[in-house]
Amino acid sequence: MPIVLVIAVGYFLKSIHLFDEKFFSLLNKLCFRCCLPCLLFFNVYNVENIAEISQYGRISLFALLAILLIFILALLAVILFVKDPRQKGVMLQGVYRSNYAIIGISLAMSISSDSEPVVAASILSSFSIPLFNVLAILSLSLFVNENGKKVSPLSVLKKIATNPLILGVFTGFICLLIRFLIPVDSNGIKYFTIKQNLPFVYKTISMLAQSASPIALLALGGNFTFSAVARLKYKIIAGVFARTVLCPALCLFTAYKLGFGSLEFPSLIALFGTPLAVSTVPMTAEMGSDAELAGQLVVWTTIASAFTLFVIIFLSAQAGIL
Repeated sequence: MPIVLVIAVGYFLKSIHLFDEKFFSLLNKLCFRCCLPCLLFFNVYNVENIAEISQYGRISLFALLAILLIFILALLAVILFVKDPRQKGVMLQGVYRSNYAIIGISLAMSISSDSEPVVAASILSSFSIPLFNVLAILSLSLFVNENGKKVSPLSVLKKIATNPLILGVFTGFICLLIRFLIPVDSNGIKYFTIKQNLPFVYKTISMLAQSASPIALLALGGNFTFSAVARLKYKIIAGVFARTVLCPALCLFTAYKLGFGSLEFPSLIALFGTPLAVSTVPMTAEMGSDAELAGQLVVWTTIASAFTLFVIIFLSAQAGIL
């Protein structure tokens, strides 16, 4: 509900003409180029122990393969059924890409108070969020570029390497690796970390990271138009069904059959059951695809997930896996 209300505030501010459309476009740019990279850096850097990643190899491998399989199936679907090249990448993201960074991790922690599911949620974030962003760039680059033309593989690789979100994740991994290699003193405390020795830098990054979600949601509300619903209704219905019903049903049922239990399911529900990521909209706008459709999908998958997540969590609890 708070997410929907912040979107509504952005829509209200535009409606009373306090800010114009150009302002909300600039908010998208600010979020994409500054705040979201800080959020992704912050999430990766705050993985407590890089050695723990290897302990969750099975669930990590399952999540990785499931995301890639959903991506491939969705890619085939949009090639066959979506005609507008500017909408193909948006619909593709709408199937596989969840809001794990902003909603998912908090959801996983709220479902279970045990420490191991919480650790699993953090571990999954360290690779799923980078994977989502790499696949997002592929999704938006396979069909069009900023000028509406098809792009070469070299151009796609360049976009991946220079994308602000990828750079934020990559920088986080580099700092995480360096922190892991730094020796500890007799009390088990690292000789140097950004958080301990450069707290003003850590706090600055933290504040920018915390601003990413509200800025993205305000910009989304400011760019939202109800008049587009009728024109895009079939794509909205298909996208909402795929993201909030079909994808979680397939992935979670498979996970259940493979024997995953209460230690893994909070993270898997958060990874596959949450709505389309808010960062889809600024990224789509920056890369020349249909940002209006992306905004509609974010809003409606968020609203729908309030109901679908309740059903998923209830059924999982009844099945004894929560």
